[in-house]
This record gives sequence, C-alpha cells and structure tokens, in this order.
Amino acid sequence: MAVPESLSLAQARRIALAAQGFADPAPTGVPTRRHLRRVLDRVGLIQMDSVNVLQRAHYLPLYSRLGPYPTALLDTAAYRRPRELFEYWAHEASLVPVGLHPVLRWRMAKARDESWGGMRRIAEEQPELVAWVRDEVAARGPLTAAEIEHDAPRETGNWGWNWSAVKRALEFLFWAGEVTAADRTNAFARRYDLPERVLPAAVLDAPTPTDAEAHRTLVSMAARSLGVAAEPELRDYFRLPVTGARRAVAELVEAGELTPVTVQGWRHPAYLHADARLPRWVRGNTLVSPFDPLVWERARTERLFGFTYRIEIYVPAPQRVYGYYVLPFRQGERFTARVDLKADRKAGVLLVPAAWVEPGADPGETAVALAAELYRLAGWLGLDAVAPPTAGDLAGPLAAALVGVAGVR
Repeated sequence: MAVPESLSLAQARRIALAAQGFADPAPTGVPTRRHLRRVLDRVGLIQMDSVNVLQRAHYLPLYSRLGPYPTALLDTAAYRRPRELFEYWAHEASLVPVGLHPVLRWRMAKARDESWGGMRRIAEEQPELVAWVRDEVAARGPLTAAEIEHDAPRETGNWGWNWSAVKRALEFLFWAGEVTAADRTNAFARRYDLPERVLPAAVLDAPTPTDAEAHRTLVSMAARSLGVAAEPELRDYFRLPVTGARRAVAELVEAGELTPVTVQGWRHPAYLHADARLPRWVRGNTLVSPFDPLVWERARTERLFGFTYRIEIYVPAPQRVYGYYVLPFRQGERFTARVDLKADRKAGVLLVPAAWVEPGADPGETAVALAAELYRLAGWLGLDAVAPPTAGDLAGPLAAALVGVAGVR
C-alpha cells in the first residue's frame, strides 16, 4: 500500500484486522496445516490459559480465523514431530513458532532477574533442589511436576497458586530454557523434558542473537501482526523491556520497515508496518477469545473499535458487569455484541448466561448473526444445542433468533 501520513479510524481498523488474518479467505473444506501456518504467520504466537469453561484459550484464535477446525491440527504442531511450536513465556504463557527460540534466549538468560518472585527465590534459596529437579527430568523425563514432587521437599506456604517447591523449580527451569514442555496431559498439566529431546536440533544449534537484535526481530514481528500500533502495544506483544523496545522501534523506522503515522483520535504516535495492507472492507462474523491478540491490549481495542473490554474471571460475581467468560462478537469491521458463554459438556449444551448488544448495533440483525455463530461454535465443540440467554439486553432478540436457527438446522 502507498504509505500515508495519516489514517482514518476506519482505515486503521481494516489494517489491524487484515494484519491479524481476519481478511484472509476462509478455508474450503477441512482446514489443513497450511491454514494453520497462515494464521501463525499472521499472529506470531498463541496465548495459553488454564480456564476451560468454554474451550482452552489456545484453540480459539484459530477457530476465529478458520472456523471449525480439528484441534488435533494444533496439538500435532505443538507436541508431535516435526514440531513447529513450543511453549514459552512470550506474551504470557504461549505457543510460539520454534524458529523464535533463538530470539527468546535473552529472556531465558535473565531468568534469575525477570522470572516471578517464587521462581527466583527457589533458585536463590534452594539451588540444590533446582539442580536435583533438572537431574530428575534428564534421567526420567518427560515428567509432570506431580510425578517427581512426592520424592522432594514440599512447601505448604501461600505463595502464588500454592505450587510446591518442585513446581517452582520446574517453572524456573522452564523460564531459563533448561527444560521445556514435551506435551500436556488430559488435565492440562505440562510434561517437562530437556530441550534437546523436544526441539529440532537445527533450532537449538542456531546462533544466539544479541539482545538488541532479538528485540528488533520481536518488535518487527509485533508490528507486522498488529499492522498499525503505538509503541506501548509493539512492546506489549512480546512483553519487551521499555528501553530495548524503543531502541528497536527507532532502528526499524530508520530502516524503513516502520513508518510513523497519525491515526484519527489517537493520542500516541503510531507506526505502520511496511507489509501492512488496507483492504476495501473486512467481512465475516466471528466470536473472539478474551485471549486473542486482536484484543490483548485493551486500550488499543477501545481506540480502534470503541469497545471497552475486560475479562471478569477474577472479578467477584456480584461485581461483574457482563459475565464470567465473555467473548466479543465481531461483525465485519466492528464489535456488535458480547456474550457470556459456558460449555455444559455433560448435557451437550452451549450455555449463554448473558448477551449484550453494543451501542449503535441493530439488535435484531446482530441477534440473527450471533445465533448462527453460536450454533457453529457449538457444533465445533461437539455440543448439540444452544440454550437461550438468561440475562443481558440482547437476551430477548437472541432467544428468538436461536429458535429460528434451530428450526432450519
């Protein structure tokens, strides 16, 4: 695209959606590894989270971009040879392309300074335990924490999530890159092993870039995945240090990869990536995960879409505004609704505790589009029905629309 000096808000929205893969054509037939790679090329990494009220977080960004797909596609890429993804702290806990391992080694090297307090303390106060845990993984891996912690001292304090000393040692080693995730159990527990038994040799043998080179690569990836963004958002994508990120932005501007632009209504300067494209429109309807990179940075989400959003999992129930696990609903270039969802797997029903329409959206049209998407989601999750919503200002129209969709199925 021709490089402009300024962008309207509508242009910035389309650029952002296209950069995240929402303007790509939908797959015809069952999505394949090629489609998976296309999404990964767009988003750069996939955040993980343990909450499973609807579906594990890392499966949802692919659904939002590809529609119903076999989750084994992602499992195979992450946990089977030839492995294309590995787990590491990138944005948060994430699945990351294996090729990024070298540019994340700066974080591994700083584990004693940057890992969470409990991990640092175990490394400082009980180095012999950390060494013993690593030896156990080397001798018997892959192993879960539970498979080795019965043989080691256990702490009963109130740190974090009441992790045992062994779990903290494993997480320190994981942060430091000395162990990695071989796979996950059905209970979503990591099975740890040595990197040389998990990651491709070519990746481990690749040279380690300088910190500055690594930061520049990661900022470049973030900029490409965001399309247009302010500096704090470029830094947040891989949770980079302020100084390193700002230096990387300046170097990428000098190299012509990033172009400073103004965006209508934005207070911060913005940067447009050289590969950004501006489609004439972005179509399609889809639900978006709370952990989707499109909405990671909530201030950017509000600036781009006029959509104020936060996840209320950790908010006490009486204080929640919209619900426990609320997903934004995208129609084309805007968010028109938000819906609280829960999968009742035993009953085979997608529960809708609440549904809300966004200001300016037509409740009737939004409800019809959302009803179709909810049944599509339910089918992907292996659920047979969608329950009518029980709360929210879109509850009535959506209940009626769900009856209509069910009647033509």
